[in-house]
Amino acid sequence: QVQLVESGGGLVQTGESLRLSCAASGRTFSTYAMGWFRQCPGKEREFVAAISRVGGNAAYADSVKGRFTISRDNAKNTGSLQMDSLKPEDTAVYFCAAAPSGGPWTIITRESSYDIWGQGTQVTVSS
Repeated sequence: QVQLVESGGGLVQTGESLRLSCAASGRTFSTYAMGWFRQCPGKEREFVAAISRVGGNAAYADSVKGRFTISRDNAKNTGSLQMDSLKPEDTAVYFCAAAPSGGPWTIITRESSYDIWGQGTQVTVSS
């Protein structure tokens, strides 16, 4: 069973960047598809980005496309979310998640497919 721990959140100003990391324990991280989700104040958790097991395929929410980049390093059991050109509306608690995936190139964007979650890290973007 994989366990996930996020880090890298903080307070930044509009236009600045942050890089979130997701450290995975366990030897089977490479068998899971990975995703990032966020929960903005007063809203439900929403999809941000997802990446396949092998890291070659990725998908993004329209609201972050062109600004955020998801990546993973299976050799190091880590995942990352590079966030550039941050906006106040990006303020949220960000969660990394893992989903069992049968295919190496499969991208999973549906929240209900993820069964392993980190504790979340707060990102606050001031205007």
